[in-house]
Amino acid sequence: MKILLPVVMTCAVLATPAMAMETVTPKFEHAITNIPGKSLVAAEVDFAPGEPSAPHHHAKSGFLYVYVLQGAIESQVEGEAAPHIYRAGDSFFEAPGAHHVLGRNASATEPAKLLAVFVVDSNDKALTVYDKEGHKQ
Repeated sequence: MKILLPVVMTCAVLATPAMAMETVTPKFEHAITNIPGKSLVAAEVDFAPGEPSAPHHHAKSGFLYVYVLQGAIESQVEGEAAPHIYRAGDSFFEAPGAHHVLGRNASATEPAKLLAVFVVDSNDKALTVYDKEGHKQ
């Protein structure tokens, strides 16, 4: 279990295309003792002004809750009719395996920050897998 966050962060760095330059900082990881095989993992994601995140999928076992800590994040998951802007204090959910087709700091002048909290299979090694060259997987 203790090796999951370093592996996740290494996978994210190695798989991140040049256009995705958000900074991901691990914050918390712990096995959920009353749900065998599941873990709670949290990471803080910082976006510079106007900074995008490349299209990506999250772990197929991962339920994702996102809380915007600072600024505004524009986000869209495949199948949603239109992008949505979430501001500091807002939150949203992504289902396991969801294809995140748009994510970016909605402001060209202010930084943005979010907290991503996963409930995931403890053996999932990569919580975020970026699409190759921006194409769907």
